[in-house]
Amino acid sequence: MQNSQVKSATRAIEILEYFKRFRQPRAMSEIAIALGYPQSSATVLLKTLVTLGYLNFDRKERLYFPTPKVTALGDWVPRALFGSGRALEALHDVHAATGETVSINTRNDVYLQYVKIIQSVHALRFHVDEGTLRPLTQSAVGWLLLSTMPDDKIDNTVRRANIATPRNTDRVKVSDMMDRVREIRRQGYAWTENIPFLGGGTVCVLLPITIQNQPAAMGLGGAAERIRKNRERYLTILQRAAKSVTPSDPFDQPIDIEL
Repeated sequence: MQNSQVKSATRAIEILEYFKRFRQPRAMSEIAIALGYPQSSATVLLKTLVTLGYLNFDRKERLYFPTPKVTALGDWVPRALFGSGRALEALHDVHAATGETVSINTRNDVYLQYVKIIQSVHALRFHVDEGTLRPLTQSAVGWLLLSTMPDDKIDNTVRRANIATPRNTDRVKVSDMMDRVREIRRQGYAWTENIPFLGGGTVCVLLPITIQNQPAAMGLGGAAERIRKNRERYLTILQRAAKSVTPSDPFDQPIDIEL
C-alpha cells in the first residue's frame, strides 16, 4: 500500500511538471502516453487533481490545465530563498549581458542543486532543468561550493559524492579534489570545460547569501569555445552581479529555513 501511495505521489508531481514543460491544455490520453502511465491510472490521478483544485477540466474539449492554485503553492518561495529578490535581478542582468545559460545554485547534502535557471538564447547550448541534482564533484559549481567547507568535511563529502556517482570513471580522488579546491580558493572563482557536458564550459562565483543555510553560487555555462573566448568578460560580469547582491540592510537578508 505504501509503495502504491509513493508511486501516486510521484506521478501527481510528474503531471504538474509535464504542464510546466508544455504549457498548453492536454487530453488525458496525451498525458498518459507522454508519461508512460496506464490510462486507468492517469484518469484517476487527473480526476483527483481536479477535485483538489490543482487542475481545470474542460469537459467539452476533454482537456486539462493547471489552475492558479498550483502557482500559489510556491509563490512565497523566491522571497524565502532570495530575500529582497536582488539575487534574481542579478541573474537576469547576467543573462541579458551574455545570453548564456545562467543559474543560482546551492549545496544539497553531497549534491549541487540548480535552484533557479535562465536558459541560453544561443543555438548551441546545454539544457538543465531547475531542481536538477548533480554530485558536487561533477561540476565547477560543485567544486566552488566545496571550497566553502573545512578540509576535513570536504574529504568526507567527496567520498560520499563518489558513492552517489554512478560511473566509476567519473569518481574522483580526494587529493585531486583538494588541489582543485585550493586553486579555487586562491583565485576566487571556478571554471572548467567538458564537465559535466562534453563540449561545454562553465564559469562561476560565490554569492554573498545563503539558501537554506547553505552557500550559494551563480554559474554561467555554454559551448566551451564560446566560454573560453569570453571567459574574462563573463567573469567580470558575474563578479559585478555577485557584488550587487550584497545585502544593504537586515530586511534584505534571505530567510534561512531550518529543515
